[in-house]
Amino acid sequence: MTLKPEALAGLEHAVIDRTFREESGKAIATLIRLFGDIDLAEEAVQDAFMVATEKWPESGLPPNPGGWIVTTARNRAIDKLRRESTREERHAHAVELHAQSQPDAVGGPVRDDRLRLIFTCCHPALDTASAVALTLRLLGGLHTREIARAFLIPEPTMAQRLVRAKRKIKAANIPYRVPADADLPDRLGSVLTVVYLIYNEGYAASSGEELLRTDLALEALRLARLLADLMPDEPEAVGLLALLLLSESRRPARTRSDGSIVLLAEQDRNLWDRSLIDEGQVLVRACLRRNRPGPFQIQAAIAAVHSDAAKADDTDWGQILQLYDMLMMQAPTKVVALNRAVAVAEVHGESDALSLLDEMDLDRYHLYHATRAELLRRMGEVDAADDAYGEALALVSNDVERRFLEERRRFNSSP
Repeated sequence: MTLKPEALAGLEHAVIDRTFREESGKAIATLIRLFGDIDLAEEAVQDAFMVATEKWPESGLPPNPGGWIVTTARNRAIDKLRRESTREERHAHAVELHAQSQPDAVGGPVRDDRLRLIFTCCHPALDTASAVALTLRLLGGLHTREIARAFLIPEPTMAQRLVRAKRKIKAANIPYRVPADADLPDRLGSVLTVVYLIYNEGYAASSGEELLRTDLALEALRLARLLADLMPDEPEAVGLLALLLLSESRRPARTRSDGSIVLLAEQDRNLWDRSLIDEGQVLVRACLRRNRPGPFQIQAAIAAVHSDAAKADDTDWGQILQLYDMLMMQAPTKVVALNRAVAVAEVHGESDALSLLDEMDLDRYHLYHATRAELLRRMGEVDAADDAYGEALALVSNDVERRFLEERRRFNSSP
């Protein structure tokens, strides 16, 4: 269906913003395959969306917005290259562009532009943090400030990291392809981390007016399936798919009809997607049989324990805490430590959990303060909880999360 111009006028920004979120990653991946230049691809896609803001309100939304963006961006990129090339170069370059645009131009075990982009960014020449950040920028369509928040570092630091990563790919002439089977394991950790973080942004958007970005979550799930098919003998690839399936199963219950947050303990578990749970649990059991535990497999096992509980009170927090202990041995990150503290609160009490939180250096992370506020509230420390809610509100960027924290703060202060 094509929206009429008059219908689009009032929706102009919302429609184009949504299209950018859903289509920019695919468009950039396609253009990188065609032109082999990340900066050119990004610039061309940005230009295409600028053209969309001018044309769509007048002509109406095209039947295939993503295809329109790719075509427009491709034409913009070709025009730019022609302007910058000498007359002698133009004919050869036109022949090259034609060859690159053919369906069989890029070989390899997987014909998927977005997966190729992930493997390109996750080349061993780049450190893991830079690879993950760059892929989130290109494929996830995340702004630099959102990626910086995910890494808990200042935005200027992240901006410099992204620039250096793109320069290194260009200077090293890193090929845009899925590597041969023998080279896959060297990039596995970075690739899986990228897909996991893309899903996280879809599961709980770091900024904006909505909690969920379903387009990103489903894209990450699609990529996880591709990776599990590509590397079926890699337990961590299977573990990531299991984790995303079990997490995605809870999406229908995570928000109310008005978009507000429903905590895990308060969710209607009848709304959980049983087919995704069953599929995820089968994969978790397969991972357990292999007995080669890794961080994604352990996180999947934690999600499986949650999915086993018919109601929140039935949750086996003792088992979850044991799994977090294992996870801390393999991936001792600050966020894992924070999540483990939540399990400690359920098993040993809020006081023990708060003692752990007091030792953490997570002052820039709003969920640290939100967790602390909830524990203090449960202990009856009203004033301290109010201060912690205030710290969380000062850092949160997502509007839905902000309203949730404001509501919890009011609830804490009410007699």
